[in-house]
Formats: sequence, structure tokens, C-alpha cells
Amino acid sequence: MNTLIVYESMFGNTRRIGEAIADALRAAGASVTVTTAAKAPVDLTGYDRVVIGAPTHAHSLPQPSSRKDAATWAEEGRKELTLEPGAADESGVREWLQRVALAESTARFASFSTRADFPLIFAGDAAAAIKRRLRKRGVTVDAHEDFRVDFDSHLLDGEAQRAGEWATTLIPVAAGRDRD
Repeated sequence: MNTLIVYESMFGNTRRIGEAIADALRAAGASVTVTTAAKAPVDLTGYDRVVIGAPTHAHSLPQPSSRKDAATWAEEGRKELTLEPGAADESGVREWLQRVALAESTARFASFSTRADFPLIFAGDAAAAIKRRLRKRGVTVDAHEDFRVDFDSHLLDGEAQRAGEWATTLIPVAAGRDRD
């Protein structure tokens, strides 16, 4: 299984989840490429599985204004956050989803997000936003999951481990497709 993991991360949480997913898939024998959305390929030829992740900003995907807000939080220092290199300047998952070529792709898709640890109705869900945007382009997302951060935007204990466990659920789906 050749997997592409595309992510956007402001403070490293979504990157860490993507890396945990990649580690679990590699342990299961998959070939995995992990990249930021700004550097992700637009041609998905050769990938059996594409996993896309982003932090939840204002109930949806990050956009230029919310990326600037994240940079401001990091500069203020009160929450002890470190902005990922290029996070505020680069385009993210929202923009990559607009430019990626999907018509010829035979890959299976999954999405994940990081979001504040309170009810979904109040937090929103970037994974669901990814799923909706792909569905509008004729692509089915067969798995999605949210991983939690605290109110200061730090990944909760156990979430990276849970991401690795979730990744193992992606393997049978791709394996089933290979038998078709």
C-alpha cells in the first residue's frame, strides 16, 4: 500500500498525528510519504491511500486569517506555543484541495483533524470539512477521525497513540480494494 499523508499544522499537533499515522502504516508494511499541504503533489497517481489532516479553525479548515491568528497566539507566548516553520505563510489543506487533480485518482481517502476537546457542535470538525470538499468533487472519504487538543492548543495525552491505532483500521480497507 503506497500512502500519501498530507497535513497542515500550526503548532505541531496535526503534524504529530500525521507522523503517528505514518509510523503505524509503515509498521504494517506500507510505503508512506508525509508532506505539508504546501508541498504536496497535485498528481495522486501511484497512491493507493491518501490521508488528509488539518487543525480545526472556526468550525472548519484553516484559512489565511486564522493562520495569522495562530501566528499571533504563538508570538504572545501566554500559551507556550511554537508556530511550525512556514505555517502562517504557506497555503494549507483548503488550498491544496482546490488544486489537486482528483478525476484520475483511484486512491482511497481518509481525513483527520485536531480540534479542541469540547463538544463537536461547539468546536467544529476540519475532518468533516475535508470530507465535504472531496465529496463535492466526486470523491468518497471512507474514514475520518478527530484528535483532541486542550484549550491551550496542546495535544492531549494518548492522542498520538490513538492515531496509530486508527491508522491500522485503514489497512483492511485498502487491502480489500487491492483484491478487486
